[in-house]
Amino acid sequence: MPTVSRFGSPSAIPRRTGIGLRTQHFRSVLGSLPDVGWLEVHSENFFGAGGQPLYYLERIRNHYPISLHGVGLSLGAVGGPDAEHLRRLKVLADRIEPGLISEHLAWSAVGGRHLNELLPLPGTEEALAVVCRAVAKTQEFLGRQILVENISSYLGYDHTTIPEPEFIREVVARTGCGLLLDINNVFVSAHNLGFDPRTYLAAIPHAAVQEIHLAGHSRMGNLLVDTHGTRVADAVWNLYAGAFAHLPPTPTLIEWDNDIPPLAVLVEEAERADSILERCLDQSA
Repeated sequence: MPTVSRFGSPSAIPRRTGIGLRTQHFRSVLGSLPDVGWLEVHSENFFGAGGQPLYYLERIRNHYPISLHGVGLSLGAVGGPDAEHLRRLKVLADRIEPGLISEHLAWSAVGGRHLNELLPLPGTEEALAVVCRAVAKTQEFLGRQILVENISSYLGYDHTTIPEPEFIREVVARTGCGLLLDINNVFVSAHNLGFDPRTYLAAIPHAAVQEIHLAGHSRMGNLLVDTHGTRVADAVWNLYAGAFAHLPPTPTLIEWDNDIPPLAVLVEEAERADSILERCLDQSA
């Protein structure tokens, strides 16, 4: 990270709520500069050498800290992260100077084929070793720490021997990475797999949590699905507020990727999260 930034806004992500920056809101964000703490983008959408996405991102970066959130590194793939993907990510990071870089604890590629899904990992020593190698390689290549995110799950593996909170603790301990805690994913997975989300939150490595995600979900039959297409559910808001029994006030993001509403709706959701963060800050003062 350069000691002197070429941007008008600092890189560090503040302990406030940010929103996901999507194409539909480029002009309105730049034109209105909404009162949110920071913005997050999907890294892969900005891998080109130029074009409209980077044009807007660089201008918006002058006003907000940016976090890069990846969906395609496939940290759980046996073959490891794709070299060209890593190169493009580093080029983007050097160009945008993000405060955080994150990726999912999942696999989404096999045999050179990339899938349009984030698939869960079995809780095994073999999977743990694969993930740790991939995280270490990514951090070494980028020259900085990354955060790994817990994903939503819709099935479990019979041969799992390591519970997910323990799996995450081991990845953090072996690689020095941080944790992006997705509260909605915890809630969705808890419903689908039948565990207590509060027990899960008590067991994760709290000191590693550097970012929190909130999003909406939908019900499909007996399952909850992490759709990112609605407001955050009240039960998820309650779980989020309760998480601060274990965590300090933590930068939080409102994710909304499908059926994207007007910018004002995202700002409203961010204001609700900010009010919870402010109460936590007051209590910790």
